Amino acid sequence: MSLIICFFVLQLLTWSRVLLAHESRNNCSRSIMSIGAVLDLSSQMGKHQKIAMQIALQEFNRLSCSKLDLKIENSHGNSAHAVASAMDLTQSKQVLAIIGTITHSEANLASEFDDTIKNIPILSLISPVARSEKSSPLLPYFIQEGYDINLHMQCIAAIVGEFRWRKVTVIYELDNWFSSDPGILLDLSYSLRLVGSEIDNHVALPSLSSLLDPKSTIENELNRLKNKSNRVFLIAHSSLELANILFEKAKQMSLVGKGSVWVIPDGVAGLLDSVNSSSILNMQGVIGFKTHFMETSKAFRRFKFKFRRRFVLEFPEEENINPSFFALQSYKATRAVAQAARESQGKLTLEQLFKSNISRNGKFWQSQTFNIINVIGKSYRELALWSPELGFSKNLITQQLTEMNTNSASSGILSTVYWPGGIQFVPKGWTHSTEQRKLQIGVPAKGAFTEFVNVTYDKNRNKTSITGFSIDVFKEAVHNLSYDLDFAFVPFNGSYDEMVEQVYNKTLDAAVGDTSIMAYRYHLVDFSQPYVDSGIDMVVTEQSAKSKETWIFLKAFTKGMWLMMAALHIFVGFVIWLIERQVNEELKGFGSMLWFLVTVIFYAHTGEPIRSPLARTVLAPWLFVILIATSTFTASLTSMMTVSQLEPSVLDIKSLLKRNSPVGCNGNSFIVKYLTEVQKFKPENIRRINSINDYPSAFQNKDIEAAFFIAPHAKVFMAKYSCRGFIKAGNTFRLGGLGFVGISQGFHFGY
Repeated sequence: MSLIICFFVLQLLTWSRVLLAHESRNNCSRSIMSIGAVLDLSSQMGKHQKIAMQIALQEFNRLSCSKLDLKIENSHGNSAHAVASAMDLTQSKQVLAIIGTITHSEANLASEFDDTIKNIPILSLISPVARSEKSSPLLPYFIQEGYDINLHMQCIAAIVGEFRWRKVTVIYELDNWFSSDPGILLDLSYSLRLVGSEIDNHVALPSLSSLLDPKSTIENELNRLKNKSNRVFLIAHSSLELANILFEKAKQMSLVGKGSVWVIPDGVAGLLDSVNSSSILNMQGVIGFKTHFMETSKAFRRFKFKFRRRFVLEFPEEENINPSFFALQSYKATRAVAQAARESQGKLTLEQLFKSNISRNGKFWQSQTFNIINVIGKSYRELALWSPELGFSKNLITQQLTEMNTNSASSGILSTVYWPGGIQFVPKGWTHSTEQRKLQIGVPAKGAFTEFVNVTYDKNRNKTSITGFSIDVFKEAVHNLSYDLDFAFVPFNGSYDEMVEQVYNKTLDAAVGDTSIMAYRYHLVDFSQPYVDSGIDMVVTEQSAKSKETWIFLKAFTKGMWLMMAALHIFVGFVIWLIERQVNEELKGFGSMLWFLVTVIFYAHTGEPIRSPLARTVLAPWLFVILIATSTFTASLTSMMTVSQLEPSVLDIKSLLKRNSPVGCNGNSFIVKYLTEVQKFKPENIRRINSINDYPSAFQNKDIEAAFFIAPHAKVFMAKYSCRGFIKAGNTFRLGGLGFVGISQGFHFGY
């Protein structure tokens, strides 16, 4: 019973509120004022904006004494129509303000023909293309409420940087807004450079309204792109209608498939809720970004209900329509203008507009956060959020946590992207082009050390095979590139310096092999990071350090040892002399040796030593001399006589120069120049040896007394001929290492 009473009370309150509102509307004087709108009604965005403005004024008129009328002019996406529309609204329609997609240059041109436009507030819903437009003295009432295009360029660059694509192709539509500012592409190029990328190609498509045959025009441009290698396509700016045709033709030409990447901007991604199923199927695997706003709030749900109902009534041919950010932006801007108009009494001022929550430079409406989306199936899924301050985050909660801990990394946030063609790994965005030739990469065909580069020719198969450690390193580096590299090895029969000059002259695009990084070569070419440390080593033959002199046995002990043994013998003789004085007369004639023999024989027969304390003093050190010293002497002398003591036959380069000795080195290497110009060897004393197998015979035939190698070659030589009597000598002259050769204008090894 209480519930029924409460229900009737609520009904009475509702009816009374409605009656009071109706009575207040009847009692107030309803003045009629007009607001103008310049929209491109041929576009999906323009339709969204129109419906949103109508809803805003309908709500305002229902609750306000003042009545606002919306005067809409269709610009058809054309600047001339936009200028004419603005003039018509101010002259014949006498509107209080103009809202819509009108640029600063269009408004400025209209003011040249009609001075009244300068005193009418114009709310532009598109991004300012020039920073000076934000506060222009020529149009003091021109207010930019559009998004910041620089943020969009930063978001595109952040996506590119996240996946480490080094080159991209930029596509954009030259409409009445985008074509007026070349600085937008400069901002994109700058943002891309910050993430290690650059623009490889760019395609400027005319606006859709200016094309008589849009499909053939777009197809011709895509054919040009198909002949290029790059497959990372960034749509910097486009209407949804042009993007639909673009993806339709790209899908037919297999440009939306495995290995390709497509990134769409807010102007396309933000309207995907209004795209039909056939267009969505052409965009499978595409990633993009859209302005983030709260779609779960009660206010937005009410707005969404009204929007869908009104949109279907006015555009019944459309399907799956949901309000976009652009609709919400137009709705709020119209409500703000209507609120200011109610208080203006016939003339709007900037102060009144600012009081109604409209602010300059788009700071009120512009969101700093974007949803990163991925088209899949019949719709799309949201992958992450991005903001310029915090980068990528999974959702608002993690974004807030990231804000509290700015050191959090965003890597891996976009790891679950569904790519074109259904692949699960990140595409390289690069393919072999029919237009672009293969890179010609030279390799030394006459290298002395085939372990690094080995060029062989198979007559039976008529095929050249190129292998070796340097080749394996290069192939592994190419495999790790973020794109496919189409190249061909070209055997080069000249010297290493001549091969470097061929790269400088652009006869070769690059050079791969055991090429040393030298300062004088840097004047011509660039080098990769060294993949092997290097230097110059001198290798000579071994010689024995064992002396053949008669007194070699004296070297078994050191001088200190011989002095100790002599002192010990003197001590033993002195003790025996003392003993001889104490024994009986029968033993005196025998001498010390006889006494010693008697002592030993006595010990052997009885097992007991002579009980004389002095005898014990003699026997203890004597046993040490006989047992320890003799064993040590024998072992040391045996080692000296049997084991060879080895040392270099030549100690250093100075010895070679002093003796005017011949030396050998790789004839194609820079070492020839090093020996003649740095070490001052005579050219006639340098033997050019072009094979590792020729060095042992050159040493054996006394053709050379030393050989010079770079350190990696020396290690290979010593490992191969370790039992042939060779040894390193002298100091190692340090170098920059072994690297690959390229030029900065052409082939880069930094990728």
